[in-house]
Amino acid sequence: MNTVSAEANGHFVSLQSVTKRFDDLEVLHGIDLDVDLHQVVCIIGASGSGKSTLLRCVNLLERVDAGTIVVDGQKITGTKVDVNTLRQKIGIVFQSYNLFPHMTVLQNVTLAPIRARKLSKTEARARARELLVLIGLEEKADEYPDRLSGGQQQRVAIARALAMNPTLMLLDEITSALDPQLIGEVLDLVRSLADEGMTMIVATHEMGFAREVADKVCFLDAGVIREEGPPAQIFSSPREERTRQFLERVLEAGRM
Repeated sequence: MNTVSAEANGHFVSLQSVTKRFDDLEVLHGIDLDVDLHQVVCIIGASGSGKSTLLRCVNLLERVDAGTIVVDGQKITGTKVDVNTLRQKIGIVFQSYNLFPHMTVLQNVTLAPIRARKLSKTEARARARELLVLIGLEEKADEYPDRLSGGQQQRVAIARALAMNPTLMLLDEITSALDPQLIGEVLDLVRSLADEGMTMIVATHEMGFAREVADKVCFLDAGVIREEGPPAQIFSSPREERTRQFLERVLEAGRM
């Protein structure tokens, strides 16, 4: 295992000169990004700017072509990384819920802890029921996904990721597939996780949410972080012209 002191640069997650290509298309161009423990970092930018790819690289769903990523003192872009062990520490939730349709809510949440963490069924179910209380769906434990609303399914997907007791959560546009009236219930859950100190990197189109919850906002444009800073600075006084243009378009679309 390649290890680096967690205090080496004072950050819990550190991306240095990360580059990712798909054939001849370079999607990420030398990304530098630091995330502190208990910090919430929101990645904003237009569709196709590389937000999802960045998150997938942090979870090793995509291998980087250049650069290094360190998470909790471990250089995860090394050659001898146990991917399965790593993913127990890094939860990821996507736009699509990806729940198993033939399993109940409780079974969906307990599957990975039983198989990957080798918890007993009793332990896994106890933890799952705690999480269902957290997400406000304890009464849905024995329901199947098709009996739930989109917002409820997305909350279950978040609970499923939390069941592995991750130290880092990656949230990839988790409200994009939801009807407007369902977005609030999912964002409320993420707010509660932030309040509890969960370290998170969140790719989002919800600018109001990013302004409220993020400790740091990064504007990703064509695979480059053009600007980063506190929400108040990014949204009220952006320094870069590209950031201003993006936020003006968002404002015109009524997403602020």
